[in-house]
Amino acid sequence: MPQDIEFHLPFPSPPSPDLEGARQRNLAWVQGMGLVGEGRSLEWYASWDMPLLAAHGFPYAQGPALDLCADAMAFFFVFDDQFDGPLGLDPARAATVCRQLIDIVHGAAPVARADACSVAFADLWARSRDGAHPGWVARTAHEWEYYFATQAHEAIGRLRGTPADMETYLQVRRGIAGTDLPLSLGERAVGITIPAAAFHSPQLRIMRQASTEVTFMCNDVYSLEKEEARGDMDNLVLVLEHNRQYRRDEAISAARREVDGRVERFQELARQVPAMCLQLGLTDPERTAVATYVEIMGAWMSGYHAWQTQTRRYTSALQVIPTPGPGYFDEVLGG
Repeated sequence: MPQDIEFHLPFPSPPSPDLEGARQRNLAWVQGMGLVGEGRSLEWYASWDMPLLAAHGFPYAQGPALDLCADAMAFFFVFDDQFDGPLGLDPARAATVCRQLIDIVHGAAPVARADACSVAFADLWARSRDGAHPGWVARTAHEWEYYFATQAHEAIGRLRGTPADMETYLQVRRGIAGTDLPLSLGERAVGITIPAAAFHSPQLRIMRQASTEVTFMCNDVYSLEKEEARGDMDNLVLVLEHNRQYRRDEAISAARREVDGRVERFQELARQVPAMCLQLGLTDPERTAVATYVEIMGAWMSGYHAWQTQTRRYTSALQVIPTPGPGYFDEVLGG
């Protein structure tokens, strides 16, 4: 069973002490936004424990900062599930629906009688931008655009019915995983601004890609059964099986090696960061911000892993929602 696989992510940190408060506030937010209905829908959503993901992934956040992270995690997963049905098999419709959200990224207001996802995202995006550095806003707007735009390409993969090559898989998976967005939220949660020369250094760029790929590659192992049952093709294990003719156990072992290699590379580059900051002539506060960003990346890797090995989203998904129907209780994405 893929859920029994262990990954070694040596970046431990205790969860935010505001977890219980975040749980209460997050439930109120998803219901207030209309993302989650009553009864079984609410019970199923609560079993995912998105605030636990936020508390582990953003352990330094509390209060409104933790709420922003928890609500963003809720949005990601509720939104993602909307494609576990007819919408996820219709690339043109998926592109049209997501174009409305991309418009919100770039300044449009939700349309009249907008669906719950549009309303919730507009709220998240406004809260994220409030007081943010213009450079952060511009960068994160592109990250959201990438996330929304690649949903149509995941649908194309489902219609194709076979996994893509590794390069294509990575391009689509980085998008549908919203890879850089949690790290950008981490910057906002802790209140730092990374100097552009450091942010775009080879070290931080490679570390950022490694940390985000670690999270979705581990997730591909734990969510394998859920995704395979629903015809999803953008999964590392399936890609390795298809392209390298691996058996299931060989593909899972290869996935672990992919993760281990990225963790080792991350650690190697992290040791180079202090010298790089000195070479760039960064001030003490700027060097502190960069060091904090390195911690944000490590916390996200370990925090996501801690959550996904506990949540019922993957351990009981097939029992809660039968595979023949849509993978959600409430349809909250229109268009």
